[in-house]
Amino acid sequence: MTDALKIGIAGLGTVGAALFRAITTRHNSLAEICGREIIITAVSARNRSRDRGLDLDAVAWFEDSVTMAREADIDVFVELIGGDGDPAYASALAALGRGRHVVTANKAMLAKHGVELARLAESNGVLLNFEAAVAGGIPVIKAMRESLTGNAIQRVYGILNGTCNYILTRMQRDDMGFAECLSEAQRLGYAEADPAFDIEGNDTAHKLAILTSLAFGTEIASDEVYVEGITNISIDDIHAADELGYRIKLLGVAQRTASGIEQRVHPTMVPKGSMIAQVEGVTNAVTIEADILGELMLSGPGAGGDATASAVLGDVADIAKSRPGHQHAPALGRPAAQLEPYKRARMQSHEGGYFISLKVEDRAGVFASIATRMAENAISLESIVQRARPGGAEAGPQTVILVTHATTELNVRAAVDGIKAEGYLAGEPQVIRIERTRES
Repeated sequence: MTDALKIGIAGLGTVGAALFRAITTRHNSLAEICGREIIITAVSARNRSRDRGLDLDAVAWFEDSVTMAREADIDVFVELIGGDGDPAYASALAALGRGRHVVTANKAMLAKHGVELARLAESNGVLLNFEAAVAGGIPVIKAMRESLTGNAIQRVYGILNGTCNYILTRMQRDDMGFAECLSEAQRLGYAEADPAFDIEGNDTAHKLAILTSLAFGTEIASDEVYVEGITNISIDDIHAADELGYRIKLLGVAQRTASGIEQRVHPTMVPKGSMIAQVEGVTNAVTIEADILGELMLSGPGAGGDATASAVLGDVADIAKSRPGHQHAPALGRPAAQLEPYKRARMQSHEGGYFISLKVEDRAGVFASIATRMAENAISLESIVQRARPGGAEAGPQTVILVTHATTELNVRAAVDGIKAEGYLAGEPQVIRIERTRES
């Protein structure tokens, strides 16, 4: 049997501990499948005295992950520290620089430094694997990097954050407000004590930027993603969407257009009958539209120790199965030197349907004014609905809901700005994009 593959794990939190247990408990079966043993020879974490329920007696302990990456007796450095800066970044650089393979679940680091790390891995003849960085246990990276070679991808979109999907699912299913659902998500461990990174859409944006690079062969451009979170989604929006035949999901969408590539993260209305609308709770889903294959949807656990550890272990096993001289797919699907500069499509040129909710004062001429502003901006309306006042009240603002046919972001924003200038709104307009999706 080939010499054992020796790995070092940096970070022994939920994912690191789950990976450690999986490798040690499946030692024999992994050796049979991979044709060689996988042995943990080194670990690094912040607190050595913490009881993790792991037997660490046979492994070398390093206080500093950079030192482990550079000096430990390892073939593979597994980075599970997190964050886009040091020590994760410095550790990955040190490992790749010493000719060690790197496996990481760190989407923030890849979104910021992925091209540089891919280039360094290629120059040193080692692998940079990151299946766990996007959509947890769903094998979307391998599918895009290897299985879809030869396909031209037109669009990739999906639910990439379980926290947001859980909150929106509970709001819709249990008629709960946003704040209550967020509190419940925190209680269950689905949301952090400070949930801003998730609910403001930044986590999804990092993952989307990685998928965009794989889909379109461009440099990673996480700073070019248009981002809206879900904090402004109300239970009234959930109800209105339901009545109109939609569900609201936080989607990350990347697609090639005539003016460049769109990368956008925002709350989106999808038809109830679509496959993506059926994805509930903390589950993630990614849909890939390609010219040869057509449409492929992958769905499954998007987070959690076991799901993420499963993806990390798959990356480690791929390295264990590889043999000298075997040609591997580049980290980002093509050599880093061949990645094209990212050209951003103007968000204002985005085309699609829109949901627009307006709270208006009850006075003559309001409907005529709204219709005029829409017509001035060449917006065709699919429907216009006046909702009853809450509790059957006879006075106070009314809610008017518009659903447009396909139009542009520029036109919608101009029409909404024109309506706001009229002075009869009793609150900020709510604008939610409607996404074309596959029916189930």
